[in-house]
Amino acid sequence: MSSDVKENFSTAEDAVPVDGAATVTADPLRSRIRTLLPSMTRSMQRVAEAVVADPAGCAVLTVTEMAVRTGTSEATVVRTARLLGYPGYRDLRIALAGTAVRERVAEPPGVVADITLDDPMSEVVAKLAREEQQTLADTAAQLDPATLSAAVDSLVAARRIDVYGIGASGLVAQDLVQKLLRIGMVAHAHCEMHSAVTSAVVLRPGDVAVAITDSGGTVDVIEPLRAAFERGATTIAVTGRPKAPVVRYADHVLTTTAGRETELRPGALGSRTSQLLVVDCLFIGVAQRTYDSTRNALAASRAALAHRHTRS
Repeated sequence: MSSDVKENFSTAEDAVPVDGAATVTADPLRSRIRTLLPSMTRSMQRVAEAVVADPAGCAVLTVTEMAVRTGTSEATVVRTARLLGYPGYRDLRIALAGTAVRERVAEPPGVVADITLDDPMSEVVAKLAREEQQTLADTAAQLDPATLSAAVDSLVAARRIDVYGIGASGLVAQDLVQKLLRIGMVAHAHCEMHSAVTSAVVLRPGDVAVAITDSGGTVDVIEPLRAAFERGATTIAVTGRPKAPVVRYADHVLTTTAGRETELRPGALGSRTSQLLVVDCLFIGVAQRTYDSTRNALAASRAALAHRHTRS
C-alpha cells in the first residue's frame, strides 16, 4: 500500500475523463421504469413499455389517447404515472418531453442486442461491457444520496453488522463483509437462513442488519431481517424492488437496477453488478467517515500479508 493512502479517496475536483472512454448516461425516468417494471401489473407494464419505446410520441398524448394506445384505461395510465413518482399524468408528460430532448442530442447508443449462441467472444465482450455500463449508470441515477448517507452513518456507528444474502446475492454479502473486516469493523455474512436467524435474534439497538435480495421476496433473507428489525437493530435493504416485502422491515432502502434478463444471463446474475456498486458506495462512505482508523487498518492488513505476495 502507498504510504499516502489518502490518494485513493479522490475528490470531484480531482476527477478527469479518460481519453477515448465511452460514456454511458442514464435518463432518470428510464432508470426508474427499468427498476419498477417487474413489480407492475401487466396493464401498467404496457403503459411503461410504450413510454420507453416512444417518449417523444407519448409526451404529446392526452391521458385518453395514451389509454387507447396501450389498450388500458385512463385510471391505469394515471396509476402508472404515480407509481413512477409523478403527481399525475401531466407531470409524466413533462418528464417524457425532457427525455425526448436528451435523446435527440445524445450520442447513438452502443451495443444493446442480446448475446446469441453464435456470437464470437469479441462480440460477447462488447455486449456485456455495454450492458454492465448501462446497469451501473441506471443504478447510480436512481440511488437516493440521503438514504445512502443515512445507511452509511448507521454502519459507522454499529457495534456489530450482519449481512444476509442467498445465492448470487450471498456473494455480494460476502464481498461487503470482506471489505468491512479489512477496516476493522465487526461484520458477519450469513448465506444460510438458520445461521442468519440465529444471529439476528441476538442483535439489539446499535447493531445493523443488511439484507441483499434483488427480488425483495426471498424468505430466507426476509426472516432474519425481520428478526433484527423487531429487536431494534437498524436495518438496510438492498433490493431491485422498492415495494417488495423486504422493505417492510427496512429502515433504509437502497434500490438497485438489474441488467436485462436474457436466456444466457438470468436476472439473478445480472443483478449482481448493481448490488456491487451499492456495496462499494456503502464501503467508501464508511471509509471516508473513519479515514484515520481505515488507513491504519488497511496498512496493518497489508503489512501482515506482504510476505505472502513477494516475488521470488
